[in-house]
Amino acid sequence: MDDVELIFDHVGIPTDDKQPDEDWVESTRVWVTNPRNHKYRVEFLRFEPDTPCKWEVVNLPHVAYRVKAEDFPKLLEGVEILIEPFEVDENLTIAYVKKNGMPVEYMVFKDPDLWFGKRSEDDE
Repeated sequence: MDDVELIFDHVGIPTDDKQPDEDWVESTRVWVTNPRNHKYRVEFLRFEPDTPCKWEVVNLPHVAYRVKAEDFPKLLEGVEILIEPFEVDENLTIAYVKKNGMPVEYMVFKDPDLWFGKRSEDDE
């Protein structure tokens, strides 16, 4: 996959503690924070008890990369998929895979400066 460009987006850290300015993702039953509003690009994830997500996603940190839409299918070939591709909202499609024993998130943005319909604080 030398021809696939991975752009670091954030590190995701699961938490049990409510965070300021969380956004809700219904399909995975998780509250998330905007990593662009954190000095070290950290996203906190607070899963509801009835989340359909696999153990690795709920309990382990993950690294997330922005990818091009045309590269997205290539990145999902021949790897263990933890979360099948889905649209978080009209701007973002994601999938989680298992790489080297850890969750990795691939993100396809239409506009990478938008997070749940809002401009990031560092973009304002």
